Amino acid sequence: MNRANVGNRGFDLPHGVQGAADPNFALAVRGFAALFPHPRLGGGALSVYLDGQPVVDVWTGCSDRRGRRHWSADTAPMVFSATKGVASTVIHRLADRGLIDYDAPVSEYWREFGANGKAEITVRDVMRHRAGLSHLRGVRKRELLDHRRMEERIAAAPPGRHFGKSAYHALTYGWLMSGLARSVTGKGMRELMRTEVAAPLNTDGVHLGRPPLHSPTNAARFIGSQMSIPNPVFNMLAPAVAGIELSAAFGAMYVPGVKSLVQRDIPMLDTELPSANGVMTARALARMYGAIANGGVIDGRRYLSAERVGMLTGPRSLWPDRNLIVPLAFHLGYHGLPIPGVLPGFGHVGLGGSFGWAIPDEGLAFGFVHNRLLTPLVATDQTNFVGTGAVVRLGAASARKRGFTAVTEYGAPFPSAMAAVAG
Repeated sequence: MNRANVGNRGFDLPHGVQGAADPNFALAVRGFAALFPHPRLGGGALSVYLDGQPVVDVWTGCSDRRGRRHWSADTAPMVFSATKGVASTVIHRLADRGLIDYDAPVSEYWREFGANGKAEITVRDVMRHRAGLSHLRGVRKRELLDHRRMEERIAAAPPGRHFGKSAYHALTYGWLMSGLARSVTGKGMRELMRTEVAAPLNTDGVHLGRPPLHSPTNAARFIGSQMSIPNPVFNMLAPAVAGIELSAAFGAMYVPGVKSLVQRDIPMLDTELPSANGVMTARALARMYGAIANGGVIDGRRYLSAERVGMLTGPRSLWPDRNLIVPLAFHLGYHGLPIPGVLPGFGHVGLGGSFGWAIPDEGLAFGFVHNRLLTPLVATDQTNFVGTGAVVRLGAASARKRGFTAVTEYGAPFPSAMAAVAG
């Protein structure tokens, strides 16, 4: 059994949990371990940074459906919408270098985007999910897997009825970000996530889509239903319902056969979908948000300017999002929670409950990932980020009072020999 120590204090990591943790975070680690009581219930990882230093880096459970392959320091699941936070950070890095202005029209950089009445839509509009382009408008599965085609399609589309209002761009946000970034840099988002996130943070644990064979990062399989029992009534009605612009999140997420994209070998990993198919470790998410929460600095190196970091905290809002029907106050690619005191700061939660989060006022950041999806635990998993945030904050408060020591970081660093390789 592993033991984590700070000075003369220490605690035993729960059975089956690997890694290291400062004892101030014992409650958070035990709560994390309790989420994975059996190998067939999957696995996951939790990482916490305080003042830019790692204080928790733990993992447990299994990464396959049969409960035979143990989670490792380099296991990473697809994190769904938590990918959006990383894609947004790429844009902030480009803005830091003066390549992008949030208040400039997207068409100033991406000329084709100005078609069909979109010439005045700004980068800020897009990053706040107010561009009116959330609806998939009849996209088919084969199109969804062609990211260059989807960038072209969204550039040619007219804005919908929700332009100017918060309407979560569940899938289209990724193509909007990649089209913008490609126009500025000439590079795709898969490559940019490696050069703008993984490399400067010195971690291999950030990939858009399936990691290459030579990568030490191993993509986890989802634990969930692999059965595809036909439902003729649903299959007949769903495309028609999704085609209605007022179908909210359904119209922003559904394509015929979408469930098959996350089954078996996860075909969704074989494209660039910067809104959903990031394969990331909890450590990588926590390092990225840890830099943001630490004034833009990690390992003594500047990652984002202090001025840029100061722009990333947005106002709270109780206005419901038109697609999600709950208020999440999207601001420059991240979201917060509307209720004061529940969980301050910002980040992004993905389908199933994987997430990364920063609380700059507390110098605190954390990441949590797992591979459960479409299981009876889905409701608990989706909302677990609030409880995880609460116990992590308790640990951070204790660390402020009692002192803390950085723990060993695990996982593979960014391979310098791959620095010139596109993802």
